[in-house]
Amino acid sequence: MGVNKKRKKPLLLSHTRPVPTTRTPTISSQATRSRIRKHHTLQKQLHTATLNGDSVLAEKLQADLEASGGLQKYQEASIQGQSSERGGDSSKVLMEWINEALPYNSRQGTNGLGRFRMLEVGALKVDNACSRSGIFDVTRIDLHSQHPDIQTQDFMQFSVPSPGTVEENGFDVVSLSLVLNYVGDAISRGEMLKRVSGFLRSSRHVSTGGAYMCFPALFLVLPAPCVTNSRYLDEERLESIMISLGYVKTRRKLGNKLVYYLWRYQRDSAMNAQSVSFKKKEIRQGCNRNNFTIILQSSSEIPHG
Repeated sequence: MGVNKKRKKPLLLSHTRPVPTTRTPTISSQATRSRIRKHHTLQKQLHTATLNGDSVLAEKLQADLEASGGLQKYQEASIQGQSSERGGDSSKVLMEWINEALPYNSRQGTNGLGRFRMLEVGALKVDNACSRSGIFDVTRIDLHSQHPDIQTQDFMQFSVPSPGTVEENGFDVVSLSLVLNYVGDAISRGEMLKRVSGFLRSSRHVSTGGAYMCFPALFLVLPAPCVTNSRYLDEERLESIMISLGYVKTRRKLGNKLVYYLWRYQRDSAMNAQSVSFKKKEIRQGCNRNNFTIILQSSSEIPHG
């Protein structure tokens, strides 16, 4: 007899990631990549089992995650992958773009605007290129902080500034570097993207020279196969999703493993978030495709109660 599956609301990120365990020594690049891939696979399987209410499978997958070192080992592998020796600091790409676009006086904070404000979601280090640049005051959050300058905070529960305080308490840039792909299901990824704009200040704060061309913005980094080899998402569809949310793509870089974007937010161009809908849709065929996608639900499609 079939079982009716009730649609559930997207889980908070903190409900899908395990608690850190203990530190380990430096590992090789190959072991780092293997550890990250294994963690992502187990994490996605755990998320699916949790959504489906399969407690037996969820407990087994949770045990497998803990046996493999849990989030702590994953974070250590990610930090090593971001090390300068391995060329893994994605914020270097953002700084290259900003240095090209911003006048020198803006980069030195001498244009009367002061430092720009950045919210770095999923922060692992406090000494990346953006932090060292002197351009930004950085607020860093992660589900399980490993540093006193990184707040332990779920982005989906992070307080959104009120419309009256966003200019003072909001940010010029929100960074989601290898964060969206960690979210376990497509609907929750869409909800995360919707939420970003609530943290962005208006362009009036940065309306001089190249700064207007950069900010307010979302810096988005994904594994390249998320858009180059997905059955359900390609560059065109991602751009359509972002346009519907009020973003314009100003920069893009496709590397061997990652794809980097800078999306400038234009509040007046955003469609009514209550009516926007992007459903799961097959774009590419083939047995070797991955299933990464992003779903935007309209208010009528979101389950209530």
